[in-house]
Amino acid sequence: MKQQLLFDLDDTLIYCNRYFFEVIDQFADSLKTWFNGYSAVTDSAIRDKQMEFDLALIDKSGFKSEHFPRSFLNTYQHFCAITGRDCSKQEENFLWDIGISVYQHDTEPYPNMEQTLTQLASEGHELHLYTGGEPKIQQRKIDQMELGRFFESRIYIRQLKNYDALEGILQSGSFDRTQTWMIGNSIRTDVVPALTAGIHAIHMQAQEEWHYNIIPIDLEPKGAFLRLQQLLDIPHAIKQFVSR
Repeated sequence: MKQQLLFDLDDTLIYCNRYFFEVIDQFADSLKTWFNGYSAVTDSAIRDKQMEFDLALIDKSGFKSEHFPRSFLNTYQHFCAITGRDCSKQEENFLWDIGISVYQHDTEPYPNMEQTLTQLASEGHELHLYTGGEPKIQQRKIDQMELGRFFESRIYIRQLKNYDALEGILQSGSFDRTQTWMIGNSIRTDVVPALTAGIHAIHMQAQEEWHYNIIPIDLEPKGAFLRLQQLLDIPHAIKQFVSR
C-alpha cells in the first residue's frame, strides 16, 4: 500500500551534528587557552553557557545560521565580563569565523541513504523532504546530494520546525494521515510534532544527539511509532506495519 513519507534531512539522511560538535570542541579549546588561569572558565562551564545562548536564540527565532557563531561571541563576552578580561576584536572575529564555518563543509550522506530512498520509491511510496534551517543553506545540501531525484518538488524548508509548520504542510497537501509518516532523528522537531498531528513516526536514533532534540514524549501515538538505528531498516519496518 502506497505511503507518504516525510524525511528529515540533517542527521537522518546526511551528517550534521558531528560538524557542530567538532567546531564546539575548537571553540572550547580556544577559550580555555585565552582564559587560562581563570578558575571560572572550565570546559563544562564554556559548553553549558554556549548551549544556553544557542538554545535561547533558536527559541526566539528558529534556525538561523548566525545563531551558532553568535552564541560563541555571547559566551566569550560573558566570560570576559565575569573575569574582567578585555574583549579582543581579533578573538571575536576568529570565533565568528569558526562558528560560521560549520555551514561550509561538504555534505556527506548517512550509510545506505541512496539505496534506501531508491527502494522506497521503487515500492511505490511518495517521498517528501521536510527540513529546518535557512533555505539557501539547506538547498545547497539538497543540491549536493542530488536529492531532487527522489523528492522532486515535494521539498519543504522551514526556519521554525515545529508542530505548526508540520500541520501547515499536511493541510496544504493531499496527505492521508493514516498513510503518512514522519522519519527523523529529532524527538523535538520530528517525532513529537508527528505524533501530535496524528501521523506515523519513525525515530532514527543517533549515536550522539544534540541536547535540543531530546525531550520527553508524553502523548499516545494514534498510529505507528517506531525506533530504528539505520536507514536500511525503514522499508521493512513500514512494510511490516502496513501488512498487519
